[in-house]
Parts: sequence; structure tokens; C-alpha cells
Amino acid sequence: MLMTGAKILLECLMEQKVDTIFGYPGGTILNVYDELSYYEADGRLRHILTAHEQGACHAADGYARATGKVGVCFATSGPGATNLVTGIATAYLDSSPIVAITCNVSRGLIGKDSFQEVDITGVTMPITKCNFLVRSVDELADVVREAFAIARSGRPGPVLIDIPKDVTAQKAEYEKLPRREHSSQGKLGDLMRRASHDFKAPEPDMKDVSRLAQMIRESKKPMMICGGGVVRSRAHEEMAALASRIDAPVAITVMGAGGFSGRSKLTTGMIGMHGSQASNRAVDECDLLIAVGCRFSDRVALKPDSFARNARIVQIDIDRSEINKNVRTDHHIIGDAKHVLSMLLDLIPEQLDHSEFKKYVFSFKTETEYDHVENRLTPSQVLGTVARLCPQDSIISTDVGQHQMWAIQHFHFDYPGQLLTSGGFGTMGFGLGAALGAKAAFPQKCVIHVTGDGGFRMNCNELATEQYYNLKVIHILFNNGTLGMVRQWQNLIYQKRFTETTLDRAPDFVKLADAYGLHGRRVTTQEELETALNEALACDTGYIVDCAIDIDEMVRPMVGGGSHITEFMLN
Repeated sequence: MLMTGAKILLECLMEQKVDTIFGYPGGTILNVYDELSYYEADGRLRHILTAHEQGACHAADGYARATGKVGVCFATSGPGATNLVTGIATAYLDSSPIVAITCNVSRGLIGKDSFQEVDITGVTMPITKCNFLVRSVDELADVVREAFAIARSGRPGPVLIDIPKDVTAQKAEYEKLPRREHSSQGKLGDLMRRASHDFKAPEPDMKDVSRLAQMIRESKKPMMICGGGVVRSRAHEEMAALASRIDAPVAITVMGAGGFSGRSKLTTGMIGMHGSQASNRAVDECDLLIAVGCRFSDRVALKPDSFARNARIVQIDIDRSEINKNVRTDHHIIGDAKHVLSMLLDLIPEQLDHSEFKKYVFSFKTETEYDHVENRLTPSQVLGTVARLCPQDSIISTDVGQHQMWAIQHFHFDYPGQLLTSGGFGTMGFGLGAALGAKAAFPQKCVIHVTGDGGFRMNCNELATEQYYNLKVIHILFNNGTLGMVRQWQNLIYQKRFTETTLDRAPDFVKLADAYGLHGRRVTTQEELETALNEALACDTGYIVDCAIDIDEMVRPMVGGGSHITEFMLN
């Protein structure tokens, strides 16, 4: 059937089972939006107009993390496309599958510094798995299909497609292909096979898996780390089964939250710079460390040379480039976490017992206990109240900073996609867009956005999106009048020189909520907090709970960058 490039694009999105697109229109992408109006009118596709392209990209990312599917966002050329860059980098560093679709100036204007022209494929080359400039309408359908195959396969990640405006207007023959047939036909088959060869998950070597099974049997003090790869592969059931089978404590990275239940009796809590005493000391004392889907970032292995110094280190990862990149391993297995863990379970049918090591590990604290202070809220009070009053399966999104660490320390995440946070790129302003993406995917679930007064300012314009589409989010805002994590470093390392971190200025967040047609309340005590949360849960719109906390409240514990993992600056 003869179709324009714009229609071919939308038909291909429907082939890929896309139901929601986040975006912002502009001149070069108008042909696509014009065609989109027909798809919206009959309910085939839903488009959510965000306040800014960065918000659209974060929303697509949040949708992808919450669902495990590929998120999609649209932007126009020039500044529209470059406004996606922070969101694309955020997805790239956390291995989140999104497809960002931009439209550029017409082919005859490319390279002439035309109005709103930018080489967005060149700009995003270092932060995408792959990107495409579509030079012919005849190749558009194949490119879209390949982009989705790449985004979701192997180690997931973002892919960008840039389409010149005149390509969206030209016509070509389009033949619908169900996803299961993509790898079987002609030129398209060649593309899919190439994508499969380059990006698919490698098949684990049985000899490597068997060797690990033997190492586990020889170990007296085994320890596991649950990383983001467990979440991405939805390997939480296999992870829980193996930890129970081998009777090993499990530490959880920031990106691994939800890959292993925070309520399990084997959970030692977060590991690393702000990790629990139990997690950090267990890693230091174990004789076998099995890291699953963990890349040993500088916030986990702060001093790589002495990390797990008494252990044989085993790394399980889908991406060969992560092996021995940050920490030297004694053994490794290349493969998808779910597949590798399943193979291990088959090789270790017996129940092992490591009660003595567990007794030692759990003699240390698994999370921070903050002192109760009269007439002042503490992080544990706030988050403990949220956990008690809100549904246990609530989806939590965060921005980046102290509140992010408090949320991961005090919430107990039970399933993959329950926590949406920027771990690798550390993007302030990520949380609101991600929360909206999750709420669009799961309208019946309670979605909670944990943020700080610094991070919330950066993308609070997306409150307009929340109100218009009735994407109700409860915002728990830690308001300490400062860039809290930066101030903490200034306090501990820079002799209390608090340069440019105090936020003694507008806005009034309750009035801001009202300006956007939402509700809010400022709280300073436990009683006020409970009142506000109950109002928020009963409210039919989004709600900001503006929590006043002390300017010098700190995240504890803390290990300084480059220090050994048990050298706590703060206990």
C-alpha cells in the first residue's frame, strides 16, 4: 500500500505494539503530527504533550523502566532535538530501552546551517546504542523495525531515528509485518539478523556456569550483589531462588532496587558510598562475591584495588565490555542474568547453609536509624510514614541527591520497575517526567515522586502535563532550603564553605501546586505529614507534600570517594 513517510512511521510504531508517545511538535515534524491526529482520533495511539522535550524523554524512560517495554518520544529539529540529549544520556547510562524520533530539515537543506538544523545523530552518537539518519522513504520502515530490535535486545538502551522533513512527505510502498516475522524476509531479514548478531544476549558458556556452581559449594562465606541487570532482565524470581538456595546475604545497588526484595531476610541493604554497614562489611569479609548485572561503578567499588579483598570475585553480565573494566574478577559469565541464574539453579539442587556467616553479617545495621526529634521531621519519619500509609506496590520515582539515597535506604522495593531513578548519569529533574511515564502506563497504581527542592525546580514545568492528562502523582518534597548533597560534601570535606548551595528563594511549592491546578500542603510535624498524606491519597489530582527538614540533615552512612568500603566518614 502506498503511504507517506509520516504514515509509515506511525504504522511501524503500531507494529511494535506502541500505545503511548511522549513529545513536543515543531516545524520539521509537522507532517508526522498531522498524520498522528487520525491515529489519536480513533484511539490507535495516545500522544502526551509534555511541557519540554526533556520531560518527554524522561517520561518515555520512566514508561520503559516501569513496563519493561520500549518507550517512545518525539521532538522536532534543532533545539527540540538537543533538548532530548540529557534524557537520552540518562537512559543510556542506566540501560533503559527508548526510541527517540526526531525530524530534521529537508535533505536539500542539510549541511547549510539552515534554520533549526543540527546534526543530532552526531551529537547523540556517544550516548545511544545506535542511531539513524533516514535518507530515503523506502528504508524508513526497515530502520524503525531495526531500531526497536536494537533498543530491546541484549543490554537495552536508547536508539535515535532522525528523519528529514521531506522524507516524511514522500510516498513508498508499505507492507505490514508482525514482529514475529521481522527476521524472515529479504533485506529486512538481513537487517534483523545483523541487529541480532550485534546486540542479542550472548549464550552463557556451560563450563563457566559449572565452575561457578563449584565455587559456590567450596565457599564458606558467599555474598551476592543484585545490580541493575537483574531488574532489566526481570530476573527477580531467579535471584531470590538462588540466594535462598545458597543461603547468601544479598546487597543491592541503586539500580538493583526491586531486583531482590528489600523485605527479604537475606537483604543487607544498599551497598557502596551510602551503603549500609551490613552490606559494606559483608563484602569486605566474604570469601566469594557473586555480582549479578553489576558494573562495579565508582559509587559501589569506591577503591577498586581493595574491593572485596578477601573474596574470589565473580561477575555475571550481559555486556562483555563491563568485565574487568572497574574491578578485576577471578571468574565471569557473559549472559543474560535471568538465563544464567536459571542455569545455576539447575546445577545446585541442594539447600546450602551459611548460618554462621549470616549471623556475623546481620550483627551490623542494614539501614540507617535517624534520631526522633520533637517538632521536626527526619527523613526516616517522612519515608516511614509514606511506606505505612501508601500501597505497598506503589511505584517510586526520584530525582538525584540526598532524598534519592534516603528513599533507597528506607523503602523496601519488591519488584522490577518499582523504583525509577537516575543512577548512572545522576540527572536532577528526572523524577517528575519518569513518574508521569509510569502513571501513563499504570493509571490504577499509586505513583510517588520523591524529590528535593533543588531537583524539583529543574523540571517542575511538567506539573502542567500532570494536571492536563490527570496523571495523578504524589510528590514528597524534601525541602531543606539547600542543594543538600552538595552541602553535605561542603560540610564534611570543604570546611563548611557553603558556596552557592543555599536555596533561600522562591517558589512557594504549595502555591506552585495551586497555580498548576493541583493541591499541596507544607508540613513540619509528624501529625501534619499524616494529614497531608491522607489528603493526597484521597485527592483526585496531583498533590505536593512540602516537607520541611533541617538544612544540615545528612545521608548516613557515608564512605568518601576513593576510600575503602568500610572506612565510614559518617556512621
